[in-house]
Amino acid sequence: MATKRRKETYTHWDPADNLKSQADIRAYLIASFAEAPDDAAYIAAALGDVARARGMTNLAKRTGLTRMGLYKALSKDGNPSFDTVLKVLHALGLRLTAKPA
Repeated sequence: MATKRRKETYTHWDPADNLKSQADIRAYLIASFAEAPDDAAYIAAALGDVARARGMTNLAKRTGLTRMGLYKALSKDGNPSFDTVLKVLHALGLRLTAKPA
């Protein structure tokens, strides 16, 4: 007797939905930098996830950038300037630091 196959359904997973605390955000960014340290697009997209989790409109006000500009710069296809990255990190209460590879 053949069993009927159930159709599997999938939902879109958004990392921003799981970034609830500052510790979550810190761990997510550390993991993103460790996963792809030389991939600027990957890092920009990770910052975009964090920005969406914290509220893009509020972040735009705190950085002095437009909301749409932030969405574009922090998308997987974006290419934010270093100045934009620093402004976003500062507005998120984070600091970029260097350490030996």
